[in-house]
Amino acid sequence: MADETERDRICTEPGGGLPRLLAIMDRLRDPERGCPWDIEQDFASIAPYTIEEAYEVADAIEREAWDELEGELGDLLLQVVYHARMGAEAGRFDFQSVAERVAQKMVDRHPHIWGDASRDKSAADQVADWEAVKARERAGRTLDGVALGLPALLRAVKLQNRAARVGFDWPATDAVLAKLQEEAIELVEACDRLTPEAVTEEMGDLLFVVANLARHLGVDPEGALRAANAKFTRRFEFIEDALTERGRSPAQSDLAEMDALWDAAKDGEKADQKNRD
Repeated sequence: MADETERDRICTEPGGGLPRLLAIMDRLRDPERGCPWDIEQDFASIAPYTIEEAYEVADAIEREAWDELEGELGDLLLQVVYHARMGAEAGRFDFQSVAERVAQKMVDRHPHIWGDASRDKSAADQVADWEAVKARERAGRTLDGVALGLPALLRAVKLQNRAARVGFDWPATDAVLAKLQEEAIELVEACDRLTPEAVTEEMGDLLFVVANLARHLGVDPEGALRAANAKFTRRFEFIEDALTERGRSPAQSDLAEMDALWDAAKDGEKADQKNRD
């Protein structure tokens, strides 16, 4: 009982940092004294939360919401602690082994810091060295290790980058644009004569080429699409606000009116940008 009281004290006493968080997770997963919901979870059920928390970190950074970032990073750290605890319960790994593994990886992949390699390299050179070390570690097929759980656009770019390293790539952006036009034509034709499954396949081909075009242009397609989503949200909310002032909702409007308000939103953004410049 004394040990349990001491563990509870560690859990509830502020200032404990990482040991406190680890103790809290141990308590939540305790088969006899833990939280029923936490006890029922497994790697698969927690994985979606892990992905969600990573996106919330990225969102806070993109919005420069620095007052929120600390909390979001804590939520993401909790996911690592959660998975590590389940790994320990299964006898596979624990938090210490997870931390040790990534620490050793960082040392191994920075021979210019903790080894004999020269530090007289550009950031691009160091990225190339990093990828070469990763390739030696994989020692398998070219595309091995590109995680299936990545967002589709991001995974497409990673697959294309891997293939490009061994020479499987279009030599110039013009060739990618030509392929994009070809895939767009095929998609239009598919809509008229193919099954829904075939149309979906053609749509996938088109999106894959769009990701490749972004890669050739040096654009992050995930970031570009997030920005486009934010722009669409901002402008559509302008439409809703304008219609509300007129005593109507979007459902009570029509496309012509909403399109005119969309243009007004664009003009307003351009004017604001000009004033900032």
